[in-house]
Amino acid sequence: MAEQNFDELGEDKSLLLVDDDEPFLRRLAKAMEKRGFDVEMAGSVAAGTAVATARPPAYAVVDLRLEDGNGLDVVEVLREKRPDSRIVVLTGYGAIATAVAAVKIGATDYLSKPADATDITNALLAKGDDLPPPPENPMSADRVRWEHIQRVYELCDRNVSETARRLNMHRRTLQRILAKRSPR
Repeated sequence: MAEQNFDELGEDKSLLLVDDDEPFLRRLAKAMEKRGFDVEMAGSVAAGTAVATARPPAYAVVDLRLEDGNGLDVVEVLREKRPDSRIVVLTGYGAIATAVAAVKIGATDYLSKPADATDITNALLAKGDDLPPPPENPMSADRVRWEHIQRVYELCDRNVSETARRLNMHRRTLQRILAKRSPR
C-alpha cells in the first residue's frame, strides 16, 4: 500500500502536521516521511497558522483541540491561502457537530484518534468525492465510550461529581471507570 502512495502524491509533497501531542507528532511525521511526504511540524495554532501563511502546503493534518485554541482556525487560513490543499482534521473526541464544522470550512476528511498513518494517508489521497476505505482497526464501542467520558471529565476540570452529574451516572460508577485503563 505504501508504494502506491508515492505515485499518488504528485509534484508537491508538502505536508503540514499540527498537533500539541509531541510524541504523536514525531511518530506521525516519521511515518508520513516514509510515505514520501515533505513534512513540516507545528505544535500550536499559532505555529500552524504561521506555516500555513508563509508556506501553504499541498496537504495538512490538523488536530482539532490544541492548547492555544481550535485547529479549525488553521484550516481556515489554509483554505484561504491554498484552496486546493487536502486537509484532514484529527481529534481525540469524535463528535458529529465538529466533523460537520470541519468539513464546512474546508477539511477534506475528519478522523478520530487514534488514527494511524495509513488511515491518514488514505484520507489525504482520496480522489474527489470518493470516501477512503474504512479504518482497519476502528475504535471499539467501549473505547469510544471511554473517550467520551474522559472528554467530559476534562471539560469539568477533572471534577468527578460534576462529570457524573453531566453524564447522568452514579459518582462511584464513574470513579470505577476512571480508575481503569483505557479499553482497546
